[in-house]
Amino acid sequence: MSRPPNHEFQEWWNKQRSKETADDSAAPSSAAESLRFLSVDVLAPASPAAAAEKDRSRSARQLSWIYLLKLHKIAHSFAFLTGGCVTLVRTANRRIATAPAGNRAESKLYRIIKVFLALSVFLLACELVAYFKGWHFSPPSLESEIEDSVEYVYAKWLKIRADYLAPLLQNLTNVCIVLFLIQSVDRFVLVLGCLYIKIRGLRPVAETDYSGDDEKEGADLERYPMVLVQIPMCNEREVYQQSIGAVCVQDWPKARMLVQVLDDSDDTDVQNLIKAEVQKWQLRGVNIIYRHRLIRTGYKAGNLRSAMSCDYVKNYEFVAIFDADFQPGPDFLKKTIPYFKVPTFTLVCNVFCPLKYISVCKGKDDLALVQTRWGFVNKDENLLTRLQHINLAFHFEVEQQVNGWFINFFGFNGTAGVWRIKALEDCGGWLDRTTVEDMDIAVRAHLCGWKFIYLNDVQCLCELPESYEAYKKQQHRWHSGPMQLFRLCFWDVVHSKVSFLKKVNLIFLFFLLRKLILPFYSFTLFCIILPLTMFLPEAQLPAWVVCYIPGLVSILNILPSPQSFPFIVPYLLFENTMSVTKFNAMISGLFQLGSSYEWIVTKKLGRSSEADLLSIVENEPATLHRSSSMQRSSSESGLAELNKLEMTKKSGKKKRNRLYRKELALALILLTASVRSLMSAQGIHFYFLLFQGITFLGVGLDLIGEQVS
Repeated sequence: MSRPPNHEFQEWWNKQRSKETADDSAAPSSAAESLRFLSVDVLAPASPAAAAEKDRSRSARQLSWIYLLKLHKIAHSFAFLTGGCVTLVRTANRRIATAPAGNRAESKLYRIIKVFLALSVFLLACELVAYFKGWHFSPPSLESEIEDSVEYVYAKWLKIRADYLAPLLQNLTNVCIVLFLIQSVDRFVLVLGCLYIKIRGLRPVAETDYSGDDEKEGADLERYPMVLVQIPMCNEREVYQQSIGAVCVQDWPKARMLVQVLDDSDDTDVQNLIKAEVQKWQLRGVNIIYRHRLIRTGYKAGNLRSAMSCDYVKNYEFVAIFDADFQPGPDFLKKTIPYFKVPTFTLVCNVFCPLKYISVCKGKDDLALVQTRWGFVNKDENLLTRLQHINLAFHFEVEQQVNGWFINFFGFNGTAGVWRIKALEDCGGWLDRTTVEDMDIAVRAHLCGWKFIYLNDVQCLCELPESYEAYKKQQHRWHSGPMQLFRLCFWDVVHSKVSFLKKVNLIFLFFLLRKLILPFYSFTLFCIILPLTMFLPEAQLPAWVVCYIPGLVSILNILPSPQSFPFIVPYLLFENTMSVTKFNAMISGLFQLGSSYEWIVTKKLGRSSEADLLSIVENEPATLHRSSSMQRSSSESGLAELNKLEMTKKSGKKKRNRLYRKELALALILLTASVRSLMSAQGIHFYFLLFQGITFLGVGLDLIGEQVS
């Protein structure tokens, strides 16, 4: 008869307790005994079999924990990627479902891209059939007995591809590579010029200084030239207040400055808000006037030309221009005007007064423009603004500074600059024949012999577009306008009286290389030729063209903003994505297509608020001569107008993200080509096509920039 299970368990439990008691009694009772036991263990180790068994058990447990941790990390990563993909798919479906179904006209470029997409899909299908039949490893010959067989057709395609198509594509590839290398050398030379300026500490020198006049009571106002300040705007609901306020607090004698608010708004609510803001500053003693055109032709150029036709403009010597979202510092005029004027003292005498010295301002009579650098209040708002900041930092730190120092010429940025009015009149004034009126007047002034100065250490705050839609429209205008201007002023440059080197710089560097060749090769090489070389492998695009040289150029572009180095890969991919917009704009401007004269005001969100202006007031009490009660009234009136602004915003048009068909079609082309590259085991080409296609897909779904829920 067997014993009950409870009795067996009791016996086992008693044995375990007795073992633990024995182990405890055998434990060392002091530190000396511990050392003795340790020495005995060292001198007389356990048997090899027992030690091996113990190590095996310990290793097994450790490996189990390691594998569990790895599985946990894999599961977490898989869940994260799955969640991201699900969110991406849901966002894409929602935007596709809510996309407007209007009869929107298709551009010619989009039609060409659609044909290219259909061809890519067809070629990929053919290559997949050939791959699974093994023809990639042993190509068929034309000696097949059945001429109508699929194998014969594929062999015929291989011959046509190798004998006719590949040579043409290779020639186009070589041309684009040469253009790419020339443009890369130009970038490298610009960076070397910037390093030379930095190392030598070169900068323009002002011949006079107004900063010490704050402490002098009764300073001679005649030392200050008459300055006209213009703020052109159009429906700038979000930013009108901050720009007007920043200009009105300039540390410049009020009797020597006039502010023109040039309002082209067609929204009566916005007009009333701007009028109220102007009246508020008029009550504070600022010489400011409000102008509104009844006939709104010529966009910004027409607005500025109309303002310069006023009779009182002849009393002013200089004009400073600020767009509606720009906020110059209180000392902006004191930091820019001295580069024009050189005060000297002349001894005079007449019958009415004794001998005395009077101040006479003489200066650089050939200096037309002083341009300052832009600073950005929202450069860290999202990925789109960070990538824009990289481009603009290179433009101002390198391009503008180098051209300004070595050749005294660069493109006027349209704002944050001071012009000599005589120079504007000498070159014909503002013209509305292109969408880049600022570049137009700069080129004409340069051809008339005027010089420019760029100040890299004087910043004027502004706002970057935060949505891809606004940025895309801005870039289209910035890249179609130069081609319009090049077509219109080419013969003027050829027949001008400037030196031969200046003509070469204008035609080949300023226009052709930096405005035409850059968007042409960027789009053609990375969006057309690279996918085609996957389907026509006889034409080769070297890996150093795909990866190494673009990476080096991206590093050069990012040097002026070293804090942006973590975004170097997104920057490279996004610049290639923007090439389709820039190429389309360049072609439309060069050949006067329908969208080339489209002038749309870049949408701003008003990131700088009334609080920023109040901080200026608090930091510059001596400059502004304003009491604390005036500050409180300014704050209260500003808050009241901001409340009215918010009420009008709520009733405005609802914003939403869009779909961009060109970018989506190119994404499918690049992803199709990446599959073909994977079949050929081309590592660098595959990864580049894959990530570039994903970037096009994200931009096409409007996943970059401001997201509207």
